[in-house]
Amino acid sequence: MEYSQMLVNRIKTLCRQRGGITIHRLAKMSSLRQSTLDNIMRGNTKDPRISTLHHIALGFNMTLTEFLDFPELNDYAFEEEDEERKKSVFRS
Repeated sequence: MEYSQMLVNRIKTLCRQRGGITIHRLAKMSSLRQSTLDNIMRGNTKDPRISTLHHIALGFNMTLTEFLDFPELNDYAFEEEDEERKKSVFRS
C-alpha cells in the first residue's frame, strides 16, 4: 500500500471513529480548505506537507505524533516506494 493511501485510510478511520465526521466538517475543524482535503482523499496529493498533516491532527484533537502513530505507517518502508518511482522514471 502506498503512503498516500495509508493517510487516506487513517483519516477515514478517524472520521468514522469520531462519530462519522465528514471531510467537509474535518476541513473546518482543521482550518484547511475543503479542496486541500479533497485532493488528499482522492489521491491527487500524494505527499501532503507536514503542516497540512499537523492541521489535520489538530482537527482530530491529536498531536501530529498521535496522528502518525498507526501500525501500517510504523511498518512502512519508504525505500520500496522510492524504488518503484525510480523504475517508473526509467521506463518513461
